Amino acid sequence: MSITIAIDGPSGAGKSTIAKEVAQRIGFTYVDTGAIYRAIGLFAFRHGVEPTDEAAVLALLPQIELAITLEPDGQHIFLGDEDVSGEIRRHEMSHYASAVSAIAKVREFLLDTQRRFAAAHNCIMDGRDIGTVVLPNADLKIFLTAHPEDRARRRQMQLAEKGITMPYEQVLRDLLERDERDSTREAAPLRQAPDAVLLDTTGNTKAQSVNLVEKLIREKLADVL
Repeated sequence: MSITIAIDGPSGAGKSTIAKEVAQRIGFTYVDTGAIYRAIGLFAFRHGVEPTDEAAVLALLPQIELAITLEPDGQHIFLGDEDVSGEIRRHEMSHYASAVSAIAKVREFLLDTQRRFAAAHNCIMDGRDIGTVVLPNADLKIFLTAHPEDRARRRQMQLAEKGITMPYEQVLRDLLERDERDSTREAAPLRQAPDAVLLDTTGNTKAQSVNLVEKLIREKLADVL
């Protein structure tokens, strides 16, 4: 029986960065579910489909061959035979991912893929609805957050590291708009599961946040780790 840890939270909270490093430390597989939605968004983008056009997006689903693989450097996402792990990280894919993830049938389309993967691996899975929908019986649930201004600064730095220059005000505006979309959508809105542990990382360095999450996991799952 696999051990599963669900980490949810808003955009820019550091979920992926923290979950990936903690997973390495405790010997678990890290699963970035946001990358899966980004791949659907990328497919729509390449086919000239607006991500808010539900009928058009759903018409594309039968054509999508999506695969998750584990490589030495971590999770990779494939569309057919193409590794799109880098392409999906383009800034505009955040909007596409958020929009397509608001479509209930897209979430249903990806649900089995996520659950099958979790059943086969001890894993840390992060996203928006992992503890509430995807893995409601996870061994540990964490809701990771931080003040919007803090999250925007982190996101701006992440973009800069990739050579993308974007004004802080625009990054903050985009982040707040995504918060609104994610928390008000009808399909699996972003919310804290009743049994999730709330962790606010405002003001923390990356190392502090990673250590905080690792400590919590080791304490809560001491009998199985």
